Amino acid sequence: MSAEPDPRLVGRLRAAGCVFAEEEAALLTAGAAGAELESLVSRRAMGEPLEHLLGWAELAGVRVTVTPGVFVPRRRTELLVRLAVAILRRRKHPSAPGGRAAGGGLSPVVVDLCCGSGAIGAAVAAGCPGAEVYATDVDPRAAACARRNLPPDRVFEGDLYDALPVDLVGRVDVLVVNAPYVPTDAIATMPPEARDHEPRLALDGGDDGVDLHRRVAEGAGRWLAPAGRLLIESSGAQSALTAAACHTEGLDAEVVTADDLGATAVVARCP
Repeated sequence: MSAEPDPRLVGRLRAAGCVFAEEEAALLTAGAAGAELESLVSRRAMGEPLEHLLGWAELAGVRVTVTPGVFVPRRRTELLVRLAVAILRRRKHPSAPGGRAAGGGLSPVVVDLCCGSGAIGAAVAAGCPGAEVYATDVDPRAAACARRNLPPDRVFEGDLYDALPVDLVGRVDVLVVNAPYVPTDAIATMPPEARDHEPRLALDGGDDGVDLHRRVAEGAGRWLAPAGRLLIESSGAQSALTAAACHTEGLDAEVVTADDLGATAVVARCP
């Protein structure tokens, strides 16, 4: 960005509680001017997510479209992308145990479940060109947004696995899931840009935050390929419950963390 943002805009955003006020003002100024910029700054000061105002978000270096009313990708979700790409790259290496030889003619299959904008699927596809990425979300707005970031014919609207084509049964190499995991009673404590502008169904994980994780674990074994992996974003407080949900369904599971991202995930597989 060539020009510094107007200090008055920075001050308004900072007064509204925007921690990265200068960076946000610069991004808004780069995309708008005059009355449009004034409107965007006012809306941001009132709590609308910056990504909804910009129309995009970035995950693992990949910029994706994000439309109003759709869950905004968080940086911590980059852990799922890192794990998925590492698994897929090992799978393509001929020396990987049980892996596919490079150039063997089989594309790895990835499913982004509860995909929201499809940001995870798009970032995994960028990190592993040639992967077949499919995505599902129960929210029509999310599915429509994901079709702008992924091949539209591979994005499906529906409840978890119900939306997937049946020919993927037993073929999914990586099942990556950022299902809601905020306990219902904790939603009121979230920042207003989340609780007021993102769909509740993308946040609400039930009484203990793990309702959707249990449903994901219940169906995973049917869809995973041999040596396939289930990756679920969780939290430090709930990862044990997420792992227990996987164990209950006969899956081996371990908790993985990334301190640089403040992120936690559960990695599970069929024994």
